[in-house]
Amino acid sequence: MIAVDTNILVYAHRKDSPFHRDAVRVMAALAEGKAPWAVPWTCIHEFLGVVTHPRIYLPATPLAVALDQVEMWTESPSLQLLGENDGHWDALKAAVLAGKVTGPLVHDARVAAICGSHGVRELWTADRDFSRFRGLTVRNPLVSGAR
Repeated sequence: MIAVDTNILVYAHRKDSPFHRDAVRVMAALAEGKAPWAVPWTCIHEFLGVVTHPRIYLPATPLAVALDQVEMWTESPSLQLLGENDGHWDALKAAVLAGKVTGPLVHDARVAAICGSHGVRELWTADRDFSRFRGLTVRNPLVSGAR
């Protein structure tokens, strides 16, 4: 299963992103496809925080519009929303230790741990920091030659 990180969601939503067109294309392929795909809940939360933040985007996305965007994604019958499960603490601790993670990178370790515990084989992201987490294949679908 493929999971999608926050930055791909933001790029697909924000028309002012230089990666918008490609992000819309890859998100549509996932949402309209039959294969299961996933988004960790924590990435949904972060998406809402980023696109509605007036210090990040001017103008920021109105909350109602951001919520509508999430609703559209969740209408995909092949989407699975992923959260922490019973083994999350062990997975998070392992990811933090193996990746030598501190500070803001703990969020990335959380995403990696959630993905790993749900059998995600590949995380689509433009964030190179995820390469520090073993067992998770990371791919930037917006780079030429990537799907």
